[in-house]
Amino acid sequence: MAPGAPRAFAGVRCTVAALCAAAVCWGFSPQALAQGKVYVSSEKDHKVYVFNAAGERQAAIEVCQRPRDMSFSPDGSQIYVICGDSNAMGVVNLASGQLTGTVPLGESPEMFDLSPDGKTAYVSVEDDSVLAAYDLASKKPLFEVKTGGEPEGVLVTPDGKTAYVTSEVANVVHVIDLGTKKVVKNIKVGKRPRRFALVAGGGELWVTNELDASVSVVDTRTHTEKQKIRFTVKGMRETDITPVGMTLSPDGKTMWVGLGRANHVVEVDVASKAVRRQVLVGKRAWGMGVSPDGKTLYVANGLSDDMTLIDTASGKAIRTVPAGRVPHTILVK
Repeated sequence: MAPGAPRAFAGVRCTVAALCAAAVCWGFSPQALAQGKVYVSSEKDHKVYVFNAAGERQAAIEVCQRPRDMSFSPDGSQIYVICGDSNAMGVVNLASGQLTGTVPLGESPEMFDLSPDGKTAYVSVEDDSVLAAYDLASKKPLFEVKTGGEPEGVLVTPDGKTAYVTSEVANVVHVIDLGTKKVVKNIKVGKRPRRFALVAGGGELWVTNELDASVSVVDTRTHTEKQKIRFTVKGMRETDITPVGMTLSPDGKTMWVGLGRANHVVEVDVASKAVRRQVLVGKRAWGMGVSPDGKTLYVANGLSDDMTLIDTASGKAIRTVPAGRVPHTILVK
């Protein structure tokens, strides 16, 4: 669930024109970016916007109501998108650029992950406090596992045997055995845990703690928290530092974390856990995606209705473009 509106930038108003002017100074040109496409879900426009790698809008795909979390199908031909106000998962055909179907879900679905074979979707259903499994071919529910209040992030391990689910109310990560369909352990983390990433060859599970200005690092062998990475931003209160989204670089060496109301993203070295750099972006930096070559980071700024492109080599914002009302999730291919 979205937090309250963030504070304004500290004496700075970052406009598209200003960032574009700065991009010229840094030698940026749209042609310099790699080929590819960027997909952004817009909660209030009920669309998925399609951009090229340079951040130029190419199309808008009408989907279901309040699109949020998204994932590519394993073969890359479709996007699955959770629509919170439709209580459904939309299925978008990328070749036609159209919504081709929906899968009915529970009340107020939040996030999801797919089984390794792409046949099953595991969805956190907020109002029911469950992880629910759905067969995508038949569009039928398979089973539910009870969780703590306000389940959010979902991550299925590459072997398909385990699902991790955050509970924002209980401040834990549930470890769910998908064979027995039971919670086998609860891992205590920070306040209001939100999203996940697996790193270090699957040996570490990173968890963003929205109300703790931190990321918990969980040892996946012992299922215990072994470290917290804490964030500070000069001139910001700790309560304004609200990490939610994060994305791993293609080489697995760098994690980018969005700090929400602090209007920054941070670059973290995976091995040392040290924060290398901070980059000022738009209001409520949340969803993120990185280009396949690792050179460009795309950041959805949920309360300034735009997307910032960051050159990862220089750690500088090179362009900010409109991205619809309340952009949420970014996919890049």
